[in-house]
Amino acid sequence: MGARPLKLLFQTLAGPVGERSRPGVHYRGLRTVAVDGTSLHVPEDEQITWRYPKRVGEKKEFGYPLLRLLVVVECGTRALLAAAFGPEADGETVYATRLLDCLDASMLLLADAAFDSRDLLEQVLATGAQFLVRSGARRCPAIAHRLPDGSYLSYLPGPYQPGHGYPSLPVRVVEAWITITLEDGTARREQWRLITSLLDHKRYPAAELVDLYHERWQAETTYFSIKSSLLDGRVLRSHSIDGIDQEVWALLTTYQALIRAAADAVTDQPRLDMDRLSFTVLLQTAADTVTRACGITSSGPTDLVGSIGRAALAALWPARRRRRTKARSKKNATSKYQPNYGKHPQRAQHYTVHTEIQIMEDGIASRSRR
Repeated sequence: MGARPLKLLFQTLAGPVGERSRPGVHYRGLRTVAVDGTSLHVPEDEQITWRYPKRVGEKKEFGYPLLRLLVVVECGTRALLAAAFGPEADGETVYATRLLDCLDASMLLLADAAFDSRDLLEQVLATGAQFLVRSGARRCPAIAHRLPDGSYLSYLPGPYQPGHGYPSLPVRVVEAWITITLEDGTARREQWRLITSLLDHKRYPAAELVDLYHERWQAETTYFSIKSSLLDGRVLRSHSIDGIDQEVWALLTTYQALIRAAADAVTDQPRLDMDRLSFTVLLQTAADTVTRACGITSSGPTDLVGSIGRAALAALWPARRRRRTKARSKKNATSKYQPNYGKHPQRAQHYTVHTEIQIMEDGIASRSRR
């Protein structure tokens, strides 16, 4: 069949599904979306590795060949707005520029420090969207004007243009100390720097933006659903480039179809947080429906909820789930978190967060990988 039909099917299903009243979907009138990347393992086959090579260390290759996948996710529903993938050698910002067409003036884009490129942020603004991005220690923004909420206005200088000098991008910078205390008493304190195009400190207070940035993790949860629930941690199966493309588009299409089923199920419950719907229940019910070949179509009036939606609504997560954290480490040779194994509590724990908005006069320290 090839990859094109699956890609077109995904593009047909892709898009936001959250209404304005749906919890977590909007922040002060802006639809919150997040962009992030991940890697998928592909077979070690010479028909594949010319495009998706293995990682190379100082002396040898290791692990499976990797495919880089980037998506834009609607926070609050985890619906996919757009996706791009290809060789890992191409950086995340390369793929991110291919996803910008899905943004518009109604959106606020959240992203981590890998996406704080001035050129990329300028392209985001060109779509009409706003951004809230974490920035690393290498950036040293100058303080142009201090604001009452502890943030400050600054400028991101661009490359020199003959006759125009160095064009600058006006931004607002929020710096803060974040203290995370686990239930066993372990505490971790780190510096954060966020850069945003939301310049109005009265409408968008600094403390709210720091809290809002946590919603970026909706993208991580999306990848967990795709890689661990749908793919079940397996290596992609195809041994051809076109087959790999087809398989990835099929995974994304299936995921988005289940999210749309969840959105249909809560249509008449506008205040229900879609985070309470279990993706595992959605997936298992859909698989059972196909396996038994029953309940796929309705002989009566159109039923938006359907058997999949009813199963998800019958197994809702608790209304308020406390924050939990777990060390990011894997027993995987290609994981960047491998050095963390054994250094942090390995079981999931509840935690509390304390935020102190404070301008870091001497800059911020480089982040360690956790």
